[in-house]
Amino acid sequence: MPTSEDADNPQATRSPYYSLASFFGAKFGCRVHKISLDAGFTCPNRDGTVGLGGCVFCNPESFSPSRRFHQAPIDHQIEEGIRRLKHRQAVDRFVAYFQPATNTHAPIRRLRVVYQQALSHPVVVGLVVGTRPDCAADDVLDLLAELSRTTWVSIEYGLQSIHDRTLKLLNRGHNYQAFEDAVRRSQERSLAVGAHVILGLPGESTEDIRATAHELARLQLDSVKLHNLYAVRGTPLADWLAAGKVSLPQFDQYVGWAVDFIERLPADCVIDRLSGSVPRRYLLGPDWCLDGSAVRRAIEAEFTRRGTRQGTHHQR
Repeated sequence: MPTSEDADNPQATRSPYYSLASFFGAKFGCRVHKISLDAGFTCPNRDGTVGLGGCVFCNPESFSPSRRFHQAPIDHQIEEGIRRLKHRQAVDRFVAYFQPATNTHAPIRRLRVVYQQALSHPVVVGLVVGTRPDCAADDVLDLLAELSRTTWVSIEYGLQSIHDRTLKLLNRGHNYQAFEDAVRRSQERSLAVGAHVILGLPGESTEDIRATAHELARLQLDSVKLHNLYAVRGTPLADWLAAGKVSLPQFDQYVGWAVDFIERLPADCVIDRLSGSVPRRYLLGPDWCLDGSAVRRAIEAEFTRRGTRQGTHHQR
């Protein structure tokens, strides 16, 4: 991942935050995009390994297009992803992103096969594995470390919040200590490490959100992916929303929280995503998250209004 010197490079600082596109450009010397791949893994919080029912906000079909259709072989998914992305913009190199479900929740033999299938494609230049912090067994991390000797590899952990009371409310099935442990063992193997965080979770204040940012900065993560809280059909969160037990963040609230968060991260931490959304037919709210470009513009405008940028309030 980039160093603090990279963060001072004009290529990395035209934006008030260090975007994934900037990182890929510096790392690979060309435009690179992720291709989302589905290897058909399950989630231990749904199959009974950890729990049943999953997280209160999760409807797998809404988050993952591959779960709504027939699952194609890995090489076919890569070809389709290349075709789709090249149709929209000029890009010749891709990172294989195992995104849906928990992509380390399988026997090590199967993991090796699917990872290597993706990496064998000639235009794939890296691997990103999305998983949970309680599914980071040493043999899996050893496999990723082995692969990282010949290609770029990143492991992304779904965290959402550092606060155990929130993780319990979300039915995450793990605590913050599990995340800390997974990050430590991943970093010991020199793996790039990312985290997913949701802003606007029930019961969390602005100070709670800032505390999560400070803690992730302390851990020196390589990347952070921000999501706004939204409700989708068929989830406990949808039921809570209908019963008036929770509220969803307003546009301006989220913009302020996102800027607060990014200001507290080191300047060389890659901001992988600024917000999230799902297809309209699944979404109960907020509608504003359907326009990711508007969210990005508002966040950039808020940085300008404050006269700050990523790292302004980073506590070394």
